[in-house]
Amino acid sequence: MSYRVVQWTTGNVGEQTALAILDNPHLDLVGCYAWSKNKQGRDIGELLGREAIGIRATGNITELLALKPDCVCYNPVWYDIDQLCQILEAGINVAASTQFITGTYAYGLENKTRLIAACEKGGSSIFGSGMHPGFSNSMALATTAACNRVDKITILESQDASGYASAETQRSVGFDSPMDNPELETMTRNGSVVFAEGIEMMAKALKVELDDIRFEAQYAAATEDNDLGFMTIRKGHVAGVEGHWLGIKDNRVLFDVGYKWKMGQFIEQPWEIDHAYLLEVQGMPTMKLRMEIHPPKDFVAKSLKDYMVLGMIITGMPVVNAIPAICQASPGIKTYMDMPTTPAAGFAA
Repeated sequence: MSYRVVQWTTGNVGEQTALAILDNPHLDLVGCYAWSKNKQGRDIGELLGREAIGIRATGNITELLALKPDCVCYNPVWYDIDQLCQILEAGINVAASTQFITGTYAYGLENKTRLIAACEKGGSSIFGSGMHPGFSNSMALATTAACNRVDKITILESQDASGYASAETQRSVGFDSPMDNPELETMTRNGSVVFAEGIEMMAKALKVELDDIRFEAQYAAATEDNDLGFMTIRKGHVAGVEGHWLGIKDNRVLFDVGYKWKMGQFIEQPWEIDHAYLLEVQGMPTMKLRMEIHPPKDFVAKSLKDYMVLGMIITGMPVVNAIPAICQASPGIKTYMDMPTTPAAGFAA
């Protein structure tokens, strides 16, 4: 069967999820929300660089809810709790890439309670993911299936983050902030608090009660001004961010979920980047995985933006590919632990 989907914004990630929905024979794009006046009223196909499809983007939420879609693919830079509750109360499921795994930390307990109530009222469900956190946490949990003892799980995203062209997102974790900013670590913590939800999900899946979830960070400065096109990293300001969210059990680290990011080449050394996702499950046996992201062999890049698309795809596709499972799920907040495997059905050549 085909699921009717409304795309919520067409920014960096939303553009890629909208294209994927159009290209998937199991999904039917029926509407699009746009907050920008420049996009409202324009044909969705043209917004995505394709031929017109006869559906125009709108900022009228009531109009979109009246379409009675099965799901909203929710990809704004920042969430709007009132919008989300309105969607869920209308009986429409949500697939979100906007800082959501469990809702506990990034949205807060009060907003999480509102989401649960909205799901109960509408008989709907909400699922959130991304590459990291999200998909990477599910990969770690899948790896533990071959173990009879788990001592520690470590997941590290070690990447040049300049491929993720969102100045708002990058600044929220501290990039281009003065190195002596007294609020820098707090900024980085708040900007990446959704990683704590990945740990929460893994602990629940492994039936572990954690004593605490902590955060620590370190930074590296730019050695000269670096214009990245979508933002500039100024000399002496933050060009490298390394953050670790730590799940503590019995005074030891059971989960270490982190990131080591740099923005461009002009950065204090040593600041080594693996350009990979590094996953390790210590236990019996100890298992190590390395995931690298590369374009396909037929990939042709006409601009820097073409390369940046890879980061947007791996952020958005975990929620697009989960849409059928979300629509079939029982009401409530759902994680990878509540649903079957969500492969790229409809995209295999």
